[in-house]
Amino acid sequence: MDYEHNTNPFARASGSGSASASSSSSFSSSVADTDDDQTIARMLAEDESLRREGMLGKRLSHLDSIPHTPRINTKIPDINDATLDHELLSVRLATYGLAELQMEGDGNCQFRALADQLFGNPDYHKHVRKHIVKQLKEQRKLYEGYVPMKYRHYTRKMKKPGEWGDHVTLQAAADCFEAKICLLTSFREQSYIEILPHNKNPLREAWLSFWSEVHYNSLYSSGVVLGLADVPTRKPRRKHWLF
Repeated sequence: MDYEHNTNPFARASGSGSASASSSSSFSSSVADTDDDQTIARMLAEDESLRREGMLGKRLSHLDSIPHTPRINTKIPDINDATLDHELLSVRLATYGLAELQMEGDGNCQFRALADQLFGNPDYHKHVRKHIVKQLKEQRKLYEGYVPMKYRHYTRKMKKPGEWGDHVTLQAAADCFEAKICLLTSFREQSYIEILPHNKNPLREAWLSFWSEVHYNSLYSSGVVLGLADVPTRKPRRKHWLF
């Protein structure tokens, strides 16, 4: 979630080549997308996140969760409030022995953080977004009551790479991937939110940090607490928002 927006990574140059070249390019792109989806399915089946989620859950098991109400993004905080909120979140992370894997500041941070937690790679964010939007469209009755605009306009907007995710997309992600999404937040009144799938028992967990309605990162156990480096060495290709 950021103030920057990348160009659409799905955009393909039209070019002036022959019809056969265009058809070949489209077919290759389709095959690549299918291969990526199959890779995601395999990674989801392996469920590598189970190796760490139990430990994170125990650290925050004493916290009361805020009841989650899906909602779209509204007011974005000013720089001063955002800075103070980030400082509060940093204190909470240190208190619970957690560390953030920073996500790129390109507007896709929620989807990147979910992709990192669920599939071990934030670069799968476009496929996470695709499946969330599909969930929003196919299960419209579950979500449209939380969207104060024309629902079709909302889903079209959310389909665009770089469009910020919100609490509606988080609920759709929990439902789509049958995951409990755990947010450690910068909210002053309460620090922890759990998002559970509708009418399903969660099969996995995703742990994210969330501050000031601005940015999401992926959470891991801190190496300081465990005596080992749990946070992956992946580095974002672009500096995340502000910090």
